[in-house]
Amino acid sequence: MTMVAFKLSSPWLIAASILLSAATTTAFTSRNISSRRIANNPTLLLSSTADTPVSTQYDIVKVDLTDGRDYPIYIGSDFTDDEAAALIKPHIIGKRVLLITNDNIDKWYLDRYQKLLEGDGKQVDTVVLPDGEEHKTFECMSMVLDRALELGLDRRSTFVALGGGVIGDMVGFASAIYQRGVNFIQIPTTVMAMVDSSVGGKTGVNHPLGKNMVGSFHQPQCVFIDTTTLDTLPDRELKSGISEVVKYGLIRDAPFFEWQEENMTKLLGRDPDATRYAIKRSCENKAEVVKADEKEGGIRATLNLGHTFGHAIETESGYGTWLHGEGVSIGTAMAATMSEKLGWIDADLKERIYKILEDAKLPVKLPKESPMTLESFNKLMSLDKKVADGQLRLILLQGDLGGCVFTGEFEKNALQETIEEFVAEINA
Repeated sequence: MTMVAFKLSSPWLIAASILLSAATTTAFTSRNISSRRIANNPTLLLSSTADTPVSTQYDIVKVDLTDGRDYPIYIGSDFTDDEAAALIKPHIIGKRVLLITNDNIDKWYLDRYQKLLEGDGKQVDTVVLPDGEEHKTFECMSMVLDRALELGLDRRSTFVALGGGVIGDMVGFASAIYQRGVNFIQIPTTVMAMVDSSVGGKTGVNHPLGKNMVGSFHQPQCVFIDTTTLDTLPDRELKSGISEVVKYGLIRDAPFFEWQEENMTKLLGRDPDATRYAIKRSCENKAEVVKADEKEGGIRATLNLGHTFGHAIETESGYGTWLHGEGVSIGTAMAATMSEKLGWIDADLKERIYKILEDAKLPVKLPKESPMTLESFNKLMSLDKKVADGQLRLILLQGDLGGCVFTGEFEKNALQETIEEFVAEINA
């Protein structure tokens, strides 16, 4: 069977940026005084309006979709309540809002966002869900639906997700299926959610047999990122989110990867400028890919580098044992190892990948207590959403830094050797 391979590389990125600047790429805007183009990326614009009610400097990344479904990603820090309300509330169409968070975030931010979203005739009700990947289930998500029905919310209601990737995915899915679809807004509070899961409309819950196997594509009305919320983020969660930042550099943005190599210490140290740049650049990359392939028919699948391996690890180990980014980190190391075995990347690039993950304090091998076996990897990976007509397709690295392929055409012994190598380390 012939499979189509989607290849991205740094030359591809440059060419695509030029060709798509008028129609298919993402516009980036920062509210300031002047308008200018950002060096090396002609599709990203920096501009401002003098009459904005927000005086705090912030960035906007536009997710450019069809049928009037474009939406902004606001990125800034230390917004006042009035400023946050001025940016978020125009995206609330009706008078009823259901604000959903978890029992960890609620003590930090629930009251604030409930109050700033109220007023102007809007009523804001809340739901607090249990925290953790192990609670990313249909049963837990149904608590949102139950509350919406109890309150008599109609189709002009807006659901607001306040939290990390688990909350964002569940609230997005609930909004997609409640009365066959209502609007929702993302307010991410973790690095993982800010740089990846809040953008692009992927929503869903886990199934006992596979991660994120039940869900829908449903785009938000806007994404509001206040990096100040990262002040309360545990270090482990911070590092987990960085794994998705590393991904963008590997699959399509070599200069961004090189920037990370130079600035990882700042990211781990929560340097505000470095953090904001990493979030902005990640969102720009994600938005460009979503514009080109919203429903993951091809190029968008490359955003799942390391995820097929990582999801298998998360599922077999028990949801919540590994943070998502930790599983992705090991999966990325496995993808790099397999790519080298295939002769698609050289040893130097593989070493750079391992080093940046280790510099980020992320795992690159399975621990002694891991339940993973060759059989469990093969079984769970066969259920991956990227499987087509029974054939496993993977995102692998190829060529220079920034190049990757999404393909089912690879030597199967390289896959088995990679899995065996990582499993063998458990008992080493």
